[in-house]
Order: sequence, then structure tokens, then C-alpha cells
Amino acid sequence: MVVVEVIKSELVAPSEATPKDPIWSSNLDLAARRGYTPTVYFYRPNGDSDFFSEDVLKTALAKALVRFYPVDGRVEISCTAEGALFVVARADAALDDFNDFAPSTAMRDLFVPPACSPDPPCILLMLQVTYLKCGGVVLGTAMHHTVIDARSAFHFISTWSAIARGGGGGADLPPPPFLDHTLLRARSPPVVLFDHPEYKPTPNPNPNPNPNPNSSPNPNRSSTPAPYASAILRLSQAQVDALKARCCGGGGGGGARVSAFRAIVAHVWRCVCAARGLARGAETRLYTMVDVRARLAPPLPPNYFGNAVLRTSVAAAAGELADAPLGSVARRLRAATSPGDDYARSLVDYLDAVDMDRLPRSGLPGNDLRVISWMGMSIYDADFGWGEPVFMGPALMYYAGFVYLMSSPGKVGGVSVAVSLEPDTLPTFKKLLFQELGGVQG
Repeated sequence: MVVVEVIKSELVAPSEATPKDPIWSSNLDLAARRGYTPTVYFYRPNGDSDFFSEDVLKTALAKALVRFYPVDGRVEISCTAEGALFVVARADAALDDFNDFAPSTAMRDLFVPPACSPDPPCILLMLQVTYLKCGGVVLGTAMHHTVIDARSAFHFISTWSAIARGGGGGADLPPPPFLDHTLLRARSPPVVLFDHPEYKPTPNPNPNPNPNPNSSPNPNRSSTPAPYASAILRLSQAQVDALKARCCGGGGGGGARVSAFRAIVAHVWRCVCAARGLARGAETRLYTMVDVRARLAPPLPPNYFGNAVLRTSVAAAAGELADAPLGSVARRLRAATSPGDDYARSLVDYLDAVDMDRLPRSGLPGNDLRVISWMGMSIYDADFGWGEPVFMGPALMYYAGFVYLMSSPGKVGGVSVAVSLEPDTLPTFKKLLFQELGGVQG
């Protein structure tokens, strides 16, 4: 059993005075999951006597918070400059003890700071640096989803790490965050042109948030989730290319180009349904998140800092998915993951009229799947001066049916699939995922 000893815990404030005015939250901020997204970064020692210096990290963090001052406030969002939580710890474990890096409650509890509550007022940014007995380091992060989406979170980490490795000048840093959320203000009068079933209010508000402080309230489940198991499965670039080719060739894609994301998700969705043994007539729904920064007219700045993602979904009978060529399933996904300005603005207007406390924010029915993609994001742009992490990923999956897609580390390409499923389903899913790829080299 791994033991972690907390050496120090403190609040780090910005190194300079920052604006104190509250930041207006858009409907996409208010509709986001009310909880933290725990992630972990693993680093191998590089022989530097000053490897992952606490002082370097804290000094750089204080400077980064000048630019990203909303995250050192509290969830209202009040820019109070109260600080981000910074924890220093050590563990009696080596990096090689975590070879598979599978998300788990233990991973989260060991390496991500706990919070007393995800409800306001609460700390928005929590960080933990854990020194391992082998000389390696684990950086754990927990950022409140009401304030930022994944792209914004990685923007912050990229800036913090750039400052730590000596990029103090503005020209050496990523662009500063764009903080004007009024670009996502609802229209008056509202113009709701589409149905938005992913945001349909639940019958009753959630009276008691999940007591797990790093989790999130879930009106559809009890506070004790059903058992699930997690794993990280790695698809080589050759396997990803094979899935794309199958979609474009004789796989029902009609010769049209299919993205790696849609090809992988189509394959994962079919394999999950088969592994679960769903009846042919059973409906299964796949949910995902779509970044709309570049889809609006005019587009949001690419450095927009906040929530600029929306939920979309597509449903099918399990038998349809089993019978259809892979390319046909990918085409279904294309229709569901291509919302434009009209759809996004319709959702923002729709949310203006619903009770935010009744929105579904977490959990899934047993036939469904939720996929979050970090592909193409700067998840490994976290070199604090001692090299990139050997792994970055979620510390915890909250329930069965949750999938993250991430670019694999290094320069060889490929995609890592972090998946959580029912304990008796996961082994079958692993087998099916690679079985259909035949002799394609892993």
C-alpha cells in the first residue's frame, strides 16, 4: 500500500495586484459539471539536483496567476486573489509502480489535493507536487469545471510551465487568456431553433451534492456509484490509420475523409455495446463535448478562457451499430459533432430559460457512453524545465461508460484510450477493441 505524506500545504497568491471585479459567467459556464477534473502528470528524474524545485514552481505559479487571475478566486466567480492551493508531498513509491497509469480512486487520493466541498465558495485551482522515492515526480491538478474547460486548463498549465523554465517575457509565453465571457451572452429575445436533449432538466433538483469532494453532484444516481473498473489502452498510429481507412473504404464511409476521433469513437462505441451484450433493439446513446470556439460566427478567440464546449449526442439501436459498416457509424457521429453557430447560440438561449439546478451533470444510464477528447490539445506541453511528462491523463473516472481519448506521449503517434466500464464488461471490451484490428501492429 502506497503511503503519501503531506509536507506542506499553502495558498499561493498572484505576484502582482490583479483586478478584483467579479467575472460574468456565461450559460455554458453555469451549465458545466459542478466539480473538479483531477489529472496527473508523471515525470522521470533527469539527474538535476534541483529537479522540480518547489521554489521554482511556486514563483512561476504566482506569476502565472497574474495572467490567469480568475482561477485564484472563488467559484462565484470572485477574483479575490485568495490564492491557489499548492501542496507538497512525498510517497514511498516509484514511478515504475504505476506502469499502466490506470485512473482509480487510489490514484486520485494519492496525488490530487482533496477539497472540503465543490460548492461555492470553494478553491478553483488545487495543485500537488509529490516526490517519489525513485526521484520522479507526480504533479496532480484539480480545476473547477465551472471556471474552465479542458482547453483552458491546458492553456494555464502551458503558461505556468513556460514561466518555470525561464519564459518570463511575454513573447516567450502562450497568448494571455481572453476573459470576456459576454461573447457568449444569450440573445434577447431568445431564438431556440433546435432540441437540446442533453440539457433536459431532471424532475427534481439535486438536494445533496455528492459527498466526494473531488466528484460532482449527480441527480441521476445515488451518492454511491455502481462498481466500475478502469484501464488505459493504447492504439498505435498504424491501428488508428487502419480504422480511418476502414471508414473511408469499404466501411460505409462513401470514400469521404473521416477524422481519427470519429473513427476511434465509432469503433469504441460498437465494441462497448457488444461487450455489454446489449439486446439488438436496445437503444444506446453516445455523448460527447464539442469545442465551439472556432465554430461561432465570428469565432471566439482561440485563447478564450472559460467554458466554450457543449454536449451533443447521437442514439442508435445496438443492432444497428453491430450491422452497420464502421464508416456508417462514423457518419452518424459526424452529424452529432458538427454543431455550428446557429446550434451553439440556440443552446445558450435555451439555457437562459431553464433551472440550472435541475440540469443533468454527471452519470449515465447503463446502455450509454460518454466520450471526452483531449486529442490535439497541448496535454504534454508541461515542461517545467526538467523535461516533458512521460504520461498525462485523468486521475479518476467517475462511473462506468466514461472514455477519454488522448494523444499518446512521444513522437510515435497513436492514441491512448482511458475507459471505465462495468468490471465484468471491461475484459471483453479490451479483447474486442484489438480483435477487429486483426494483424495491424500495435
